[in-house]
Amino acid sequence: MNRIEEIIAIMEDVSRYPAKAIRESMEETGKEVIGCFPLYTPEEIVYAAGMIPVGLWGGQKEIKKADKYLQSFCCSIMKENMEHGMEGSYEFLSAIIIPAYCDTLKCVCENWKAAVPDIPLIAMVYPQNRKITAGVEYLVNEYKRVKDELEKISGKKITEKELEESIDLYEEYRKTMSQFVAIASKYPRTIDAKKRHSIIKAAYFTDKKWYIPLIKELTTELNMLPEEAFNGIKVIATGILAEPEVLLDTLVQNNITFAADDLAHESRQFRTGVSNSGTPLERLALRIAGNQKCALLYDEEKTRGQLLLDLVKEYKADGVVVFMMKFCDPEEFDYPIYKKELEAAKIPMLYLEIEQKMDSVEQIRTRIQSFKEMLTV
Repeated sequence: MNRIEEIIAIMEDVSRYPAKAIRESMEETGKEVIGCFPLYTPEEIVYAAGMIPVGLWGGQKEIKKADKYLQSFCCSIMKENMEHGMEGSYEFLSAIIIPAYCDTLKCVCENWKAAVPDIPLIAMVYPQNRKITAGVEYLVNEYKRVKDELEKISGKKITEKELEESIDLYEEYRKTMSQFVAIASKYPRTIDAKKRHSIIKAAYFTDKKWYIPLIKELTTELNMLPEEAFNGIKVIATGILAEPEVLLDTLVQNNITFAADDLAHESRQFRTGVSNSGTPLERLALRIAGNQKCALLYDEEKTRGQLLLDLVKEYKADGVVVFMMKFCDPEEFDYPIYKKELEAAKIPMLYLEIEQKMDSVEQIRTRIQSFKEMLTV
């Protein structure tokens, strides 16, 4: 096994067994852990408080308890998170942060207090009109409140210096990941769709100071190899996340790889950097103000379609795969708009409606196979 294979294996192990990875990080660092619901939780503030932020993006657990609090038409990520919380899977968390973007997240905030009272909740709201001065000021105040709550949990004040250092670390993370995904597209056999997903996912369950050097090393090792020829299909992935993993297995089996992505779980996390001006909390607020082309952040111009067209052109992709999270209203509202734009540009598109826990994927498997045949005729 060479070094590239070793690093990939490490990342796959982390993403496959997140609880194990989190507990190991807690033991190695002596830090407490804060759970972060999707999508843009201010991890920098958590890290500045001397704690490790971990991503809570659901799973494939059978829903037995969460239905008591969440209706059947709620997003499966939220239902899975609630199920994990009620079953005790999150007992190692010192608190959770839930940013309320949509109706389901707003419901989860209140239901969590009743369903999982032993894990403190820090709720926050991102302003839809986030670009105007009032929106930025509002978000700064929300961040101050999150900071105050974390200080109570950690028992220590968060200094400006600690915030600046944490922001610098996360900027390094974002730049490192941007470099990695750009390089990974040149090695579609070594970094197939499933491996790419696992590598990016591992960041949610580890200390960034441990994760960043490994990704830098992986990128360096890849750069030393000749660019790989690929006779399969390159696509741009868009949506909330590309799971369950059986979908990725099916893509790999059909020789379909991700040239790039517009996934909330992946590149949306690191494609927008932090502003260089203002206080630390203002810089974080301005990052959200500058974040574009995301269904969960208000975008009156609806520029996501152009992003997908640009990615197809830049990476010479053969088409776009839409991973539509069932019952995700913001994503569903965006879809008809960018669908028309892709069709007008004659970009092949595959629409897959997904849930994290799926009884059968045979219909989706057939759709993927048909998509492959359509592009290889």
